[in-house]
Amino acid sequence: MKAILTGLLMSATLAAAPLYAQTPTPEGARAYIISPQDGDTVPQTFTVRFGLSGMGVAPAGTDREGTGHHHLLIDRDELPEAGKAMDASVMHFGAGQTETELTLPPGRHSLQLLLGDMNHVPHDPPVVSEKITVTVE
Repeated sequence: MKAILTGLLMSATLAAAPLYAQTPTPEGARAYIISPQDGDTVPQTFTVRFGLSGMGVAPAGTDREGTGHHHLLIDRDELPEAGKAMDASVMHFGAGQTETELTLPPGRHSLQLLLGDMNHVPHDPPVVSEKITVTVE
């Protein structure tokens, strides 16, 4: 039930995203995936560690300049549109988490990070990692 409520609240917040101006990205800010590495073979359940330089991580709703929180994009061809509700291919880490345990079905999968500001809106320009591909055993 808590997960459903969290998802509904996040969807409502994201749907309202155009009401907020995009937060400027500090020069040199960069998101990246620490592990796994591009091309790795991983078990069905594995840990993804998030990296960020030139900015700080803060929970959603925290009004602190130069900060944001992570979103993990799974098997997406493009970044989600600002103001559109995100689907199951986007995991939200609004508490400021910097890693997660992920379970995926066997096969090839892509992973990418996107930083959101205090209002869940991507920064301008977006702080996004390179997309990596992993093979799940």
